[in-house]
Amino acid sequence: MSRKDLKRFIRLPRTLYSGRDGYVPALDMEQTDLLDPKRSPIFRHASVRYFMAWRGDVPVGRISAVVDGKALEAWNEKIGWFGALDALPEEEIVRALVDTARIWLRDQGMERMRGPVTLGYHGESGLMVSGQTEPPMIGTPWHPPELHAIVARVGLEKSQDLLTFRLDLTADLDARHIVPGALVPGTGKLGDVTVSHLSKKEITAQGEVLRTLYNDGWSGTYNFVPLQSYEMTALIGQLKPVLRPEHYVQINRGDVPAAMALVVPNIYDIAGDLGGAPSPLGWAKLGTRLLGHRFHSARVILLGVSHTVRGTILGALMPSLAIAELISRRKSLPYEFVELGWILETNTAMLNLVKRLAPEPNKVHRMYEMAIPPL
Repeated sequence: MSRKDLKRFIRLPRTLYSGRDGYVPALDMEQTDLLDPKRSPIFRHASVRYFMAWRGDVPVGRISAVVDGKALEAWNEKIGWFGALDALPEEEIVRALVDTARIWLRDQGMERMRGPVTLGYHGESGLMVSGQTEPPMIGTPWHPPELHAIVARVGLEKSQDLLTFRLDLTADLDARHIVPGALVPGTGKLGDVTVSHLSKKEITAQGEVLRTLYNDGWSGTYNFVPLQSYEMTALIGQLKPVLRPEHYVQINRGDVPAAMALVVPNIYDIAGDLGGAPSPLGWAKLGTRLLGHRFHSARVILLGVSHTVRGTILGALMPSLAIAELISRRKSLPYEFVELGWILETNTAMLNLVKRLAPEPNKVHRMYEMAIPPL
């Protein structure tokens, strides 16, 4: 794909969805980090193809197809991904896109296709089923409400729902989020438990700890693919300008990291009114807002518990302790709310914890699968 075609592929959603209620175009730089072979680290271990649907000389849809070598190793199943699915909500267009991705994956030897993911597990996941009029959030794809019904009609079957919950950082939050036993790190039964912040001087080393914890915590769960060291390096490079010490929670047992959580500020708070490709004046405004950290919302993107404490009382407490620590830091961060996601609809323990604070999800994204018949 030429650079011109890649730019058209990246910008197509804003043409398709312009004027739709709730739609805010993503920044080109954010999507370029996901889709450009020169920027996205997934191209180091995956084969990727992009396809576009046309009506005459007008593009009306797009899709990606991915064979991820690391996913194949992790699952030991021949499952390929489709993603970047955006189209006018017409069955003919969606069917053509899905069929094209399926045929390419079949030709690569895949037996099933799963998605949408752009372009892999650590990018954007799911097709938005509900929450289209909620405020936009970094790393969260938007689709028109008609699209999921069309996707089901072309042969894709629901695999899992990914749930997102909005946690309003109100004054009564401490009272509503009570850690079982009122336990506090560093005291009583948690005397050997400590909490760490982010250190920008040691961010590379902390990133590797975070990666190890994250991989350890989610190993074996639905659709999970281990985060590679070069993917963490790329993520840190993208986030470093906006990260503060309060954004990272690391809970240690003795000298051993046992759980972590990472929060990132929502770029749409400072860029949502600038369009996907800001003018020079728009970039100046963005820079000023970035320096002033003019965010009012954020998203928890990584949360994990080490297998060393999993299945124990302490392990069960870890997500609650991490959320409690994030809540306590709201006094030093300007956020009005954070989003917690994507939580699998089958993750009962996490849902029981989160629903004490936010009873219903504010966004639902759906994952689909289908068999790929051989020739």
